[in-house]
Amino acid sequence: MATKRAHVLISGRVQGVWFRGYTQEQAVELDVNGWVRNLRDGRVEAVFEGDENAVQQMVNWCHVGPPSARVTKVEVTWEAPAGESKGFRIAH
Repeated sequence: MATKRAHVLISGRVQGVWFRGYTQEQAVELDVNGWVRNLRDGRVEAVFEGDENAVQQMVNWCHVGPPSARVTKVEVTWEAPAGESKGFRIAH
């Protein structure tokens, strides 16, 4: 099982729509480690690390997001796994 790490920036109507909370729920369900946070410029930033298939599912999910979100752009940078601590958190 290959470990992958994705650094993701999500643009659109992605703040104030529970994007971070839904992202955390999805990550926990898929056993993906990492974090998610709001940026001052209105985007959401996330890091996903774990099984390659699970991380890809998280990236795919970011293109849709929760029901109230309107995602217009997703930027993904694939990085070397960094041994992200176990669990998924909402960062502030």
